[in-house]
Amino acid sequence: MISPTGPAAVRPPGLSPSRANDFQQCPLLFRFRVVDRLPEPPSSAAARGTLVHSVLDKVFDLPAGDRTLEAARSLVDPAWGELQEADPAVATLFADDAALRAWLDSAGSLLGTYFTLEDPRRLEPAERETYLEVELEGGPLLRGIVDRIDVAPDGAVRVVDYKTGRAPRPQYESGALFQLHFYGLMLWRSRGDVPRRLQLIYLGDGQVRHKDPVAADLESTEHRVRTLWNEIEHAGRTGEFRPRRSALCPWFAHQDLCPEFGGVTPPLDPVKVEVALGVRPG
Repeated sequence: MISPTGPAAVRPPGLSPSRANDFQQCPLLFRFRVVDRLPEPPSSAAARGTLVHSVLDKVFDLPAGDRTLEAARSLVDPAWGELQEADPAVATLFADDAALRAWLDSAGSLLGTYFTLEDPRRLEPAERETYLEVELEGGPLLRGIVDRIDVAPDGAVRVVDYKTGRAPRPQYESGALFQLHFYGLMLWRSRGDVPRRLQLIYLGDGQVRHKDPVAADLESTEHRVRTLWNEIEHAGRTGEFRPRRSALCPWFAHQDLCPEFGGVTPPLDPVKVEVALGVRPG
């Protein structure tokens, strides 16, 4: 998506689940995205994720009886038009109309998988694409967007997050579960109730993973978030955002700036650090 620019883009320093995962994966990646805000070229996988999320949101705008797979797939082309308006660069991802059509069809296939997992005609989400923001007492500002919040007749809350990729192996799912607990923490601290269920729906392979948290789980997440933010602030004060090589490095757009790959990291701008993190190197 297009990144906002100008004064409207300046927000108080804070932490989202995605950027928290970035820092845990690689502090230098976090710096490039949050502090330097280096532009990254669009990717077909990320664009497809945005497209499918948009369609799944729009499905629930339809009357319950009209929420069919055919209706969902009919929303793909209009949603693609909206995506191009928001970020014209995504149109450059495809060499020709055939490649684009195949990509749009792949989005339709993911929607097909969704309909094998849930029947949206039987669901009435309480909230969709909900922006959450909460400041921990004496700690960082947390922010994020939740795909869907369901509320049962007894008041129980379920947080649902769509993933357009495949479910990770159990030993690699900690990042996704941390993201879910992050959302659960924000809901708990902003609204007072522990969500009954945190659920991940993987459309790449049709798996559903869930966790039914208790307050102790979210307290542990809060401790982890506070510790992580302290590490981020320390990196900002010292200017040391150390690279961490991993299997995900080949997907990073700026390997030429990473010393792990022979690149030279640009000088750190203290003003950008202060704007992004609320601390200043020195």
